[in-house]
Amino acid sequence: MQVSTIEIEKAATILKLLGDKTRLTMVKMLDTNDCCVCEFVPIFNMSQPAVSQHLRKLKDVGVVRETRSGQWIIYSLNKDNEFYPLVQKLLEHLPNQDFKFRELEEQGLRVSCD
Repeated sequence: MQVSTIEIEKAATILKLLGDKTRLTMVKMLDTNDCCVCEFVPIFNMSQPAVSQHLRKLKDVGVVRETRSGQWIIYSLNKDNEFYPLVQKLLEHLPNQDFKFRELEEQGLRVSCD
């Protein structure tokens, strides 16, 4: 088994980004679900621009990717990124966050961006 290594400076950048609770939670949620900014807004009780700013930072370093679906932008975890093995190891130690999506559905706030 080949172990990939990344430069300390790059690892520090990723860990600093993931040191933010909101971004870390977003990445954990994207580990199991692709989603739109509009779904994160009620979950984190933040404005759309604030959520977008968090996602932009993660996208800028390649941790997440975006795909356009009509007028919507869908975010997903970028498993092809050089940092993914580091991110994946970190995520293995965190609790599943799918309950946040279920709570949104139960409140009738889960938005479908199709």
